[in-house]
Amino acid sequence: MRGVGLMLSIPRLEIQDFPVAQTYRQDVVTGLSSIPKFLQPKYFYDETGSRLFEAICELPEYYPTRTEALILQTAAVPIFQTTGPCELVELGSGSATKTTYLLDALVQLQYPLVYVPVDVSPTILQSSAERLLADYPQLIVRGVVADYEGVWARLPRFESRRLLVFLGSTLGNFSQAECETFLAKIADSLQPQDYFLLGVDLRKAVPLLEAAYNDSQGVTAAFNLNLLARLNRDFDGNFDLTQFEHWAFYNKQLHQIEMHLRSLCPQSVYLSKLDLTVEFAAGETIHTESSRKFDLTELGGLLTELGLPTVKVWQDPQGWFGLLLCRRT
Repeated sequence: MRGVGLMLSIPRLEIQDFPVAQTYRQDVVTGLSSIPKFLQPKYFYDETGSRLFEAICELPEYYPTRTEALILQTAAVPIFQTTGPCELVELGSGSATKTTYLLDALVQLQYPLVYVPVDVSPTILQSSAERLLADYPQLIVRGVVADYEGVWARLPRFESRRLLVFLGSTLGNFSQAECETFLAKIADSLQPQDYFLLGVDLRKAVPLLEAAYNDSQGVTAAFNLNLLARLNRDFDGNFDLTQFEHWAFYNKQLHQIEMHLRSLCPQSVYLSKLDLTVEFAAGETIHTESSRKFDLTELGGLLTELGLPTVKVWQDPQGWFGLLLCRRT
């Protein structure tokens, strides 16, 4: 594969660490001391959790990844025919598997290849960048290790126009209020005529939704339980993973899948490095993730209000997933 327009005398790979406020410890204390208990889903993604999530994306029950990928195969070239040459910035890039459809489109159109992946996992970021550099000889990668908090104003810009990409329906992890705040920050971070590409999971039959988060191989359960294993590792805790179970269901009122870790018995857990004792009743849960499902008309109205009107929408034939291209006004 060949890209056009970049001088390769500059380094092809740079990864910056953009540390944000060290809130991990306080987030854990706050979440486990609350009623009901909760943990933020961003803490799923240590090295083990990131690998497990990549495995989830390959499961037969987990339709979002393959459905979004099919849409991208069709939409990638039209996306860049609309935006013109631009740098590609991806939030929560992970293994960047679906990103290849976008890079292939840039190659086909003979546009410069500048990719700025942002991810919380330095291991995944490094490995995915090295793989992409091997596959695209003209690619320049400027990786950023960070979560979404505090990164907006410091994201480097290498081209006059930017396409900011947020795939995988990760937007669904936010509550309605958090979603509005997040999208407002997206709009503020973009310049007029920049673009925003958003992938969202849509509302559909409940059995299909619940099966996607309760796979027959138990990978999603392992992913959820790994959060407790991470707390044991990071804070010298004594969570007994055999005394908790994965529980995922669809909340029809809020249009969201909810994932919980449910205690199988009354128990007490101690996190030594936090000096925190956590008491659980039998059946008590830790809410670990919500995955809201969207209505395209409602979401499009919100985006327009925030200065990100939709230019084009793509869907799969079943109407399971949506890909929205928005332009900053």
